[in-house]
Amino acid sequence: MKPRTIGRRPRLERYWRSDLSAIEKLVWSAMVPAAVAYKTAMALRAGFWRLPGLRQTADVRVISVGNLTVGGNAKTPFCLYLARKLVERGVRTAIVSRGYGGSRGSGAPVIVSDGRTVRLSVEEAGDEAVMTARAFAGPVAIARHRLDAINLLKEQLGELDVVILDDGFQHLRLARDLDLLLIGAERGFGNGWALPAGPMREGIGAAARASAVVTLASGAEMEPRLSAAQKRFERSATMLRGVIQPSLLVFPETGRWREAPAQSLGGKRVLAVSGLADPGSFYAMLRALEADLVGVLEYPDHYRYTASDWQNIRRAAAAAELVVTTEKDLVKLERFPFSRDSIAALRLKISMGADEERLLRMAIGGRPPCRETLKEVR
Repeated sequence: MKPRTIGRRPRLERYWRSDLSAIEKLVWSAMVPAAVAYKTAMALRAGFWRLPGLRQTADVRVISVGNLTVGGNAKTPFCLYLARKLVERGVRTAIVSRGYGGSRGSGAPVIVSDGRTVRLSVEEAGDEAVMTARAFAGPVAIARHRLDAINLLKEQLGELDVVILDDGFQHLRLARDLDLLLIGAERGFGNGWALPAGPMREGIGAAARASAVVTLASGAEMEPRLSAAQKRFERSATMLRGVIQPSLLVFPETGRWREAPAQSLGGKRVLAVSGLADPGSFYAMLRALEADLVGVLEYPDHYRYTASDWQNIRRAAAAAELVVTTEKDLVKLERFPFSRDSIAALRLKISMGADEERLLRMAIGGRPPCRETLKEVR
């Protein structure tokens, strides 16, 4: 039985599909001039920051992790994976982000966690920053200008070897030593068009800035969904491949998260709740764990849940044994009085296989030259 979907996802996304009706194609066509203007503006912005003397530099190794599309692509899980691997090798590592959605994200730099204590709430730091701080035993900070956050971390917590920028590909103000561009294998670049006609933040030619392109598949090795034109950049980029899979279930319990095997979902009636740009891979993971997906509730990316939403989730979960969400949604939902063990988040893990050692060598020192000669294609 197909699960019932109750959604609040942005209506704009329905026009990014390939199977549009005649009326939808007409509406989509009206967005094309704005998409062309947006793509041009972003290209001019990137050109501006290439001018000599404009970019800021940090006296610590900077690794940027980002993408070319809005939302998705597992940036935060990848940052956590990379940070943990570096710490295992004795590299003093911190994570810095914008703090999107938090009240402190557009102001002065602030430390979210010193590696032991989470100092800020979701309302202050945003969902992804708090999720990162809960999952990483190292420093996490936020700032509009990432260099300010780096300087604050060094001033208050001591020397660092590496700072990872979560969602830093478009933060051109700060120079970086390694620029990693993530592509979700299932989603690829969508229809290939820039906002608002498609999900692209920049044209595909912006991939020229990347030191390496990392494609992440959900559950099995597969190639990203790219058009023939978009595949041209693969010949000019360093390509790495990884897999993102469910690892654990985490249950909120008196201010802490209790872990359980993800395989315990097998056979359970599940209501999936998510605020993701593209929840398709989330549902696929639940089905791969043999959960009985009886319904889904979809909200916009970085959605702030209200008491009314909590009531809606409770009503929708009447036919389910468990509400399953994402970690970045759980940090916002755990404040509501769900009954014990009635809600959990699916924790993800990333495996790079044979490319892991190659990635870590690039992260610790040395990087391929940027391919600024890559031509713009769509």
